[in-house]
Amino acid sequence: MEAARLTFARPSTFLLGCAAVEQLPPPDLPEVAFAGRSNVGKSSLLNALTGRKDLARVSNSPGRTREVNLFLVDERLRLADLPGYGFARAAKTEARKFQNLGRAYLRARPNLKRVYLLIDSRHGLKDVDDEALDALDLAAVSYQIVLTKADKLKRGEGEAQAEATLKRISKRPAAFPRVALTSSEKGAGIPELRAELLLATGLAPEAA
Repeated sequence: MEAARLTFARPSTFLLGCAAVEQLPPPDLPEVAFAGRSNVGKSSLLNALTGRKDLARVSNSPGRTREVNLFLVDERLRLADLPGYGFARAAKTEARKFQNLGRAYLRARPNLKRVYLLIDSRHGLKDVDDEALDALDLAAVSYQIVLTKADKLKRGEGEAQAEATLKRISKRPAAFPRVALTSSEKGAGIPELRAELLLATGLAPEAA
């Protein structure tokens, strides 16, 4: 936990946005990616993890992320913000184009250690999430469900939602067998998620 805190206390910077996989940097650093519905709070979570209020742009209009946005943490780890799905102020053909970019990213990155699939804890997994789960299973990329906006729930509801979510994904081959419960606004679950992330990438001292 302390190693993770120190890592994310060091400089985090926006690296670049890629509209095609050919624009991605060489796979020379471990990467983790963040995916989810367009209104689930990916940018807020990235900002909370890095302790930066403005590292990832938080938009009032869901569906604005249409590139793979990469961020560099401590000069040794990259975070990838994938285009959202399920809601987009765009024509269907355009929406499909940047959602396919996310799938292409999954296939193109041998240095991808884990995908964090963000789900709004108030609503849980929906039918629209099944396509993302199927794509992750097909890509054989380890992924972990992160429940967001836990501060919006009553006491005990978050834990119940986490348990129900874990049960629902228990048969999926690439799903990590633990669900994270977080609140970007209150900071709940953020230190634990940082530690999970460091272990997943092999950057934690225990994994060295």
